[in-house]
Amino acid sequence: MTESMDDILHPGDDAGRNPEFPHAPDGWTLDAAMLRAGEDGLTPSDDLWEAVRALQEYFAKNEHHVNVRELHDAMDEKFYQKGGIKFLYRLLPGGPVAQGCRIAGLHPPPGSNDPSFGSVQ
Repeated sequence: MTESMDDILHPGDDAGRNPEFPHAPDGWTLDAAMLRAGEDGLTPSDDLWEAVRALQEYFAKNEHHVNVRELHDAMDEKFYQKGGIKFLYRLLPGGPVAQGCRIAGLHPPPGSNDPSFGSVQ
């Protein structure tokens, strides 16, 4: 089953994609993400990769309209069982949106450097 317009326009273009990150943007690699995380002083963990997958999935599903407040709320809801946004700020102290997007290979949405929404740096 086809999931997106990109799949229709570029069938079989999955070569080189990591199956653990099905919504990763083109050109994104786990090695590059690990390097960015290390540069930010983060230790790669299952929780970090779960947050990266969640960001990539949100961007893939909302590619034409990424609203920082909606993204913030969606991440809070997705990680509710682990502590929500507080958990994400411990995991990504540079901001779950701003720092998370850098590691996920995504362009942070406008306003994500606002300390109340996505960044404390």
